[in-house]
Amino acid sequence: MEFQRDILEHLQNWKNDPNRKPLVLRGARQVGKTTAVKQLSKSYKQFIHLNLEKNQDRAHFEKHDEVKKVIDSLFLTYDLSDDYTSTLLFIDEIQELPKAIQMLRYFYEELSELHVIAAGSLLEFAMGDVKSFPVGRITYMYMFPLNFEEFLLARAKTRLLKVLNKLPIDEVAHSALIGQFHEYAIIGGMPEVVQRYIDNESLIQLPSVYESIWATYKDDVQKYAKNDSEKRVIAHILNTAATQLDQRVKFQHFGNSNYKSREVSEALRRLDDARLIQLIYPTTSLDSPIQPDYKKAPRLQFLDTGLVNHALNIQPELLTMDDLSDAYRGALIPHLVAQQQISRQTFTDKRPNFWVREKNQSSAEVDLVIAHNKMLIPVEIKSGKTGKLKSLHQFVDACGHPYAIRLYAGSFNVETHTTQKGTTFLLMNLPYYLGTKLPEYITYFLNNYHLGDSKKGHPI
Repeated sequence: MEFQRDILEHLQNWKNDPNRKPLVLRGARQVGKTTAVKQLSKSYKQFIHLNLEKNQDRAHFEKHDEVKKVIDSLFLTYDLSDDYTSTLLFIDEIQELPKAIQMLRYFYEELSELHVIAAGSLLEFAMGDVKSFPVGRITYMYMFPLNFEEFLLARAKTRLLKVLNKLPIDEVAHSALIGQFHEYAIIGGMPEVVQRYIDNESLIQLPSVYESIWATYKDDVQKYAKNDSEKRVIAHILNTAATQLDQRVKFQHFGNSNYKSREVSEALRRLDDARLIQLIYPTTSLDSPIQPDYKKAPRLQFLDTGLVNHALNIQPELLTMDDLSDAYRGALIPHLVAQQQISRQTFTDKRPNFWVREKNQSSAEVDLVIAHNKMLIPVEIKSGKTGKLKSLHQFVDACGHPYAIRLYAGSFNVETHTTQKGTTFLLMNLPYYLGTKLPEYITYFLNNYHLGDSKKGHPI
């Protein structure tokens, strides 16, 4: 199950960096961290793989307090030469031993020639037990489920991927791309699920894989719960949160429960730490930088849309749909587009934002806003006619620039429109399989289209 992942190029750049620091690779369990490091290891002469969930691997750190002694122990155990510059040390599940996390700073300060990668799916839970965290002595990278481009590569659709990377998209490829995207939207991007699907070209065997993944997550998070009460709240959230996909959530009585707001918010923080469910907050601002408003109700963002589809049992229904814009009350594609945006964040833990204006007579909500220079570009994900984009129109009336985007099941085009208040703006319609390409298309849009050049918004 060695898929070609985007992060491999970044890992290779890290390897070749003369100012390299120990790398901590972060992400939920089963998103492919270990596989990616093993792929990188093939470019080294020597490779040591430790899993700190195993007693014999933890012992090297527990018996010694000095980095040099730990390394001497490892090199003797694995019968390796002292060629540090050609050796990759991989410390997997490092959150199991806070002492090992603390030692990362000494790998940098005392053995910088040794290449060190650590991975921690539940690293946040161990932070409080680290006496001296190696701030400034380590580098972070983040890893997520496969995005659509990686899915195409896993499916050996190299010609489609090449077309997808052409800007603007060629309409000839639209039908084939949307077909592949619907498959991806239905099964998601968890590597084990994708591999099983590729092997069998069928959804029949996938439910058992989803259930196995969820069971692992439940066991992990509940292990770190503070008490039995928090375990029960976490279990309730995991069992009911998918039903909240189409709405902004309130903590009080979450999922028709009797749980109080504080209980739910603390449990959600645990799930956020495990990188399973994140809270995505709206902004009310109209320009960059984006400032989330934490007083307003958030949305839930799950690790993987395929897991959500399974939890909601809507995969059979999705198979019969030609346009997924309306799937699960219009919530599926916005969630997947947000997942695609998150998948691009290799070096930061930045989350996407949506926009709201909450007034008695003019409430509005735009699915996604993306910062570009000093502007916020609104992105709506809708089917149907552009005239129904009321919230987008309200944003355009107030934002001071004429650019807006709609993601939908149709093909690429740019049109000129006017809001009810008389504001003329340019609307770029993009197929929703271009969710990972939004930054590139925004740059293309602003560089090539301007009001007044054409009533139909043709490029200059």
